[in-house]
Amino acid sequence: MPLSVLLTNLNHRHVISSPSTNSELIDAIQNESLSVDEPHLLTTETQTAGRGQRERSWQSPRGNVYLSLYHPVQVPISGLLSLVIGVELAKIPVIQTLNEQLRAQGLAPIGVKWANDLGFYSPSSQCKNNAETEDSHSNINDFNKLAGILIEPVWRAGKLIGVVMGVGLNIRATPALTTQTSEGMSYQAISLQDIYEKLHPVDASRATELSQQENRTALPDLQALYGQISQALVAAMTSFEQLAKEKTTAQTRYTDEFMTQFATMDALVGLRLRVTQNHNDNDNDNDNDKLHITTGYACGIDTYGCLQLRQDNGKLIALFTGRIDVINDT
Repeated sequence: MPLSVLLTNLNHRHVISSPSTNSELIDAIQNESLSVDEPHLLTTETQTAGRGQRERSWQSPRGNVYLSLYHPVQVPISGLLSLVIGVELAKIPVIQTLNEQLRAQGLAPIGVKWANDLGFYSPSSQCKNNAETEDSHSNINDFNKLAGILIEPVWRAGKLIGVVMGVGLNIRATPALTTQTSEGMSYQAISLQDIYEKLHPVDASRATELSQQENRTALPDLQALYGQISQALVAAMTSFEQLAKEKTTAQTRYTDEFMTQFATMDALVGLRLRVTQNHNDNDNDNDNDKLHITTGYACGIDTYGCLQLRQDNGKLIALFTGRIDVINDT
């Protein structure tokens, strides 16, 4: 489908700046400014109050993709949706091309990190770490975070009517994170531009304005990416609905296909994890008295989208939520 037709079908609206594309779309649906029965796509060049998981801030410099798609739903929303979206995003052409080049150089490819991110782990950072580091985190491997996914159900009069799927993807600008702006999480921000320049370093003798511009134009423009990412979200919603329907039948075709695809894109598989959970529904990650910590090795996901962890005692458990830290073997 041509890009212009796709965006038209999704009732695309672009703004220069938005507080938060997710919040703006949800408000418009709930106050009936937009029809609940049609998809709606909102894109912006920057956000002034971008949000991530659990209301964490999302830094939104210009040069990246910030978009949200509202989609009517026919089935209950679960955490599996963000993983399906992650798989579809990893299929967009620019990420597939970079992954081929990363693998050819023996580097970690861009993958899906349970439960809401795209990026990769590596023994030593493949891209510059712009976050402040602390000695207390020396045993933790930073996640190189390329994209985040924020799924929010939309309700009206107590009834689920749709879902807003938000994506922030770093293209040309790498958010300048500090210990404060990374909000205690063990990750560093990267962009497609960072990865491209790592794969194609500019020789000092060619480090001119022209050669730098050639590097920049090797990546798709934002308009093209709006279309590719939106198409990925629509495909993810279709796949998710098919997966949900299969749970009420004896069929497993789509489930088997998704599980196979996810296994090839799983950024955590085989890594040693420390999973921190709050069993008292308190959003304060620093309330150590109420936290439960489990360690073990990541063993993929189950068909409900739960993380499977092989504990040190050999027991395999499924985790629905929790903060993930990749730790070095001791």
